[in-house]
Amino acid sequence: MTKYNLSLLGFGNVGRALARLLLRKRETLQAEYGITFSFTGIATGSKGRAVDPGGLDVEKALALVDAGESIAGLSRSPVADNFDFIARSEANVLFENTPVNYASGQPAVDHIRAALRMGMHAVTANKGPVVHALDELTDLAAASGVRFFYEGTVMDGAPIFSLFRGALPAVEVRAIKGVLNSTTNLMLDRMEAGDSFDRAVAAAQAIGVAETDPSGDVDGWDAAIKIAALASVLMGVRLKPVDVDRVGIRGIGPDEIAGAKVEGKRWKLVCTAEREGATVRARVAPELVGVESPMYGVAGTTSIVQFETDVLGRLSIVEEDPGKETTAYGLLADFIHAVK
Repeated sequence: MTKYNLSLLGFGNVGRALARLLLRKRETLQAEYGITFSFTGIATGSKGRAVDPGGLDVEKALALVDAGESIAGLSRSPVADNFDFIARSEANVLFENTPVNYASGQPAVDHIRAALRMGMHAVTANKGPVVHALDELTDLAAASGVRFFYEGTVMDGAPIFSLFRGALPAVEVRAIKGVLNSTTNLMLDRMEAGDSFDRAVAAAQAIGVAETDPSGDVDGWDAAIKIAALASVLMGVRLKPVDVDRVGIRGIGPDEIAGAKVEGKRWKLVCTAEREGATVRARVAPELVGVESPMYGVAGTTSIVQFETDVLGRLSIVEEDPGKETTAYGLLADFIHAVK
């Protein structure tokens, strides 16, 4: 039986879902994997930070944040900033779930770098570090004898990176294609049903899949960073969001929706990455898809990704209506893989 100290940097919807999932799976982790754990650090964006190497009352922290109150009173001592938090938590595993920075990956890259240098496993659902510092962080983890994992960055908890890392050795990925942004997929469905663009945005915001500022989704940045992450990890060519040809869905209006219906097709924001010699070209743009495409029936917040490989032909993975707990599961799975 091995005990691990866990530190949660980011305690929003996903961070809180992870805490609850860990508590729910506590007996399973102990019985099946010989894992026990305690929470020694919790840092929020606006409700303070708390560290206690002896163990924090995570259920009290959840109750405080849910009530809109600070968790700073749970801390054994004051915490100056996130780097002080990482050092003081004395964790074995850091879950880094701060908001994504499409342009640089910061400050998440520096958070993970600091944790790895201190000998902590680092697990994240933040796409920024994967596209902006994959090689550095992977090498640093290896040099420190720990792991850097990121299953939750694309399609939440669906096993994509771990699938190729473990179950599909020596497979060459030649092309990737899919619908990877839940917000725009839901919006296009709503627009097909008669909603205006603004009403579709409001509907996505109401269920929590779109931010107050939805530009990261509707302008294609989220889709671009996801296809960049997939191509970087699975195709071996490092891409950043600015390397992806990108068109969002602002140009899709009532006329375009009506025209698609006449043709018996649907608009989807499609991500592609294809090998062109020694390079990979990636693109995000609205496309008309017909009934012959597996993307046609992907509705609401469901996502799909297709891989064209050298030995398996086309392999598709569909994740139906994911939520914050599915992302939390990706983090939990990475934790297990990292320590076992």
